[in-house]
Amino acid sequence: MDGQSFDPQELRSRISSMREQHEALNHEVDALAVNGVTDQLKLARLKKEKLRIKDQLAALNDQLTPDIIA
Repeated sequence: MDGQSFDPQELRSRISSMREQHEALNHEVDALAVNGVTDQLKLARLKKEKLRIKDQLAALNDQLTPDIIA
């Protein structure tokens, strides 16, 4: 993340879009596994992209729900 602040609606929209991307990658990884595709490089790239999106989702969720100091 670049430290920018976004309005909550924009954050929710980005989160929704990224969740859809993550789910699509998940389906693609599953399809490769079911079909027995042995392209390990492609599989590794897809998994790496899933992790990147997951990290970005966590950062966006943190912006949407900031820490509460007790």
